[in-house]
Amino acid sequence: MAWLRSLLFNLWFFGLTVVLSILGMALLVASPGRVGALARFWARRVLGGLRVICGIRLVVRGLEHLPPEGPALLASRHQSAFDTLVWLAILPRCSYVLKRELLRIPLFGRLIRPAGQIPVDREGGAAALRGLVRDAAAAAAAGRQIVIFPEGTRASPDVVLPLQPGIAAIAARTGLAVIPVVTDSGLVWGRRAFLKRPGVIHIRLLAPLAPPDARPGARGRMMVALAAALAEPADGGE
Repeated sequence: MAWLRSLLFNLWFFGLTVVLSILGMALLVASPGRVGALARFWARRVLGGLRVICGIRLVVRGLEHLPPEGPALLASRHQSAFDTLVWLAILPRCSYVLKRELLRIPLFGRLIRPAGQIPVDREGGAAALRGLVRDAAAAAAAGRQIVIFPEGTRASPDVVLPLQPGIAAIAARTGLAVIPVVTDSGLVWGRRAFLKRPGVIHIRLLAPLAPPDARPGARGRMMVALAAALAEPADGGE
């Protein structure tokens, strides 16, 4: 039954994505400012399909750690493709930091930048990091909420990979506190897995970490604190 539900969900996901991508191309010409709203609509419909078809529910705790309005910087665990869309449905103006390869997807890829997302070349070295920090600063200045996966790629639920330095550079440049986010999405929708199992995905936002200042070692200390926070359980130890 889980296999059949997963197949039906994939049909829903890809069909919806194609239809809304075509609509998005029309919006690029007629009303490009509405592409972000279309992205939120897409994410909410995908999550609705996940709930109805696959029996996967979402529980989010710690939203009080978000500022009431304006920019924010979230550093999230990354276990599943689920993580790459859920924040579009939760945050009012979400800007994901995502891999540049997604720009190559027909139709969909052309909507990524207009929707306010931040592509980054993961193999681009120092130049890519400078571009990431610049684009993140512009997103923060526009009042957007930035979501970055500091592990750099998906990991299994029981593993926290070494963190990449981009999050500390963004926090230092923007002056935004870093909000750690833990999740257990990989327990029901595994890393690169076709099968989606019924269950509950927990997302927990933790207390913000102050951005690093100019003192020697400040970025390193923030990264150590972030790594410790991301090792906490998503369900709060229930």
